[in-house]
Amino acid sequence: MLREELRRLKTEARPRVIHAIADARGHGDLKENAEYHAAKEEQGFIEGRIQEIESRLANAEVIDVTKLANKGRVVFGATVELFDETDGKSVSYRIVGEDEADIAAGSISVGSPIARAMIGRNQGDVAVVTTPAGERTFEIVKVDYV
Repeated sequence: MLREELRRLKTEARPRVIHAIADARGHGDLKENAEYHAAKEEQGFIEGRIQEIESRLANAEVIDVTKLANKGRVVFGATVELFDETDGKSVSYRIVGEDEADIAAGSISVGSPIARAMIGRNQGDVAVVTTPAGERTFEIVKVDYV
């Protein structure tokens, strides 16, 4: 996802904003030119985001959980099936990095309250998680490394 965003920023957004700045310069006095100032601000945002993504990609480490021996322990990258003892529902989450988190797709950030409570625990353990809605109790039903 980061590589795709970086590609889009470099090949689409950056050239578009450069063109917008050039057009705005053609309208005369830059001191009172709102289009120019807006385009320069957008350019700053785009360049900052490009640097941020390039830095993250340079420091990223790919973890292949399929190569780990499945010992039922919750680790980064694992898919965890939980039973919410508070409301009696089962849920399944994959624990991923901040950039990959998408609750609708069943991926939660390793820094989320639920993931922090699960990391290091084993299949069959019960964890109490403090969420914005209050305390919830989860039983770890199954741990997969897929």
